[in-house]
Amino acid sequence: MGRGFALFAGTTPEIIRASAREAEALGYTSFWVNHPGSTDGLVSLAHAAGETKRIDLGIGVIPLHTRGPEAVVQGVHATKLPLDRLLLGVGSPNPNSLDRVREGVAAIRSQLKTRLVVAALGPKMCRLAGEIADGVLFNWLTPEHARLSADLVREGAKAAGRTPPKLYAYVRLALGAKAVAKLAEEGGRYAAIPAYGANFERMGVKPVETCITAQQADEIPRALAKWDGAVDEVVLRAITVEDTIAENTALLRAARPS
Repeated sequence: MGRGFALFAGTTPEIIRASAREAEALGYTSFWVNHPGSTDGLVSLAHAAGETKRIDLGIGVIPLHTRGPEAVVQGVHATKLPLDRLLLGVGSPNPNSLDRVREGVAAIRSQLKTRLVVAALGPKMCRLAGEIADGVLFNWLTPEHARLSADLVREGAKAAGRTPPKLYAYVRLALGAKAVAKLAEEGGRYAAIPAYGANFERMGVKPVETCITAQQADEIPRALAKWDGAVDEVVLRAITVEDTIAENTALLRAARPS
């Protein structure tokens, strides 16, 4: 199973660069940032690209209802991200999410030769991702539910007569009581979003139960073992107290690939 590491795109360039260097040195297979409305994730990811040579570079994910395909393509070109290492994540909320993602992926694929990753939460989007994507990004799922979602992705791929896309799961990681408390707050914010709230209800879990929380660093490998076989790659989204280089380095080393 691959191992990725992810940061908030609004983190300082210094922290992004240092974390990306450390992730590559430790043998991680991918490094990601998100794409919040306040920050251009493509610009943030370019800081990581400039510090690395081998590691895949993911953006999880660009919302197509606020940034259309043309703007996405322009942003990739403007930041000169390496297409051979890029995992270009896209997604969309309802209404019309399925049509928007299908059309958006087709439009971007016609202009960029890179891997397209679709964010999938509900059953219909999982099947669509299987039909059209090079990768699928799950978020806020338990390993058990990720396996069920993976089955839906494979159903979509089979119906389309294509090889199933690679499966990624964003798994939030917090070390220490204060970081775990911060993670619980973030989970509460997501639970207030209707689509995520409905999914937590379907799974019958609280948001924090989809995450890895540890009081000691040696607890993290045992928690990661629960994901073996669920997806192709776990992407650990760092949740820290002060968002320092030292905190992120500690997480990178505690969760390093074996």
